[in-house]
Amino acid sequence: MNTQRIRERLKAHEGCVLHAYEDSEGFLTIGYGRLIDERRGGGISQSEADQMLTHDIIDVTAQLSARKPVFRSLPEPVQESLVEMAFQMGVAGLMKFHDMWASLEVEDYAGAHDAALDSDWADETPQRAREVADRLDP
Repeated sequence: MNTQRIRERLKAHEGCVLHAYEDSEGFLTIGYGRLIDERRGGGISQSEADQMLTHDIIDVTAQLSARKPVFRSLPEPVQESLVEMAFQMGVAGLMKFHDMWASLEVEDYAGAHDAALDSDWADETPQRAREVADRLDP
């Protein structure tokens, strides 16, 4: 069996959608017709979820490095906290933490910690926010 030939045929017939969509029968699907709807036995494997997470961490880290060059010079625990925050609220949402970023620019980690906790994010998820923000002040 020629896997490459099948791959190309499936790509041509299925088409690729890079977000969840409902197939012709109303079931959630992604990519090249990959059923993910649990009502029909779909989903992803743990290995696939882990691969996606690794890819997403790399992607978020690259976005933060590009948008905020100071990110690259921050202590590792601070970088990790910022990646976690971006996962929760998106990179665009994290960019709105102007006071926190200003504090990070001048290595005022206590100020960054306080600015992060003075937010809707901290009000909405206080336990997670406290845990993540505490690593902003290594």
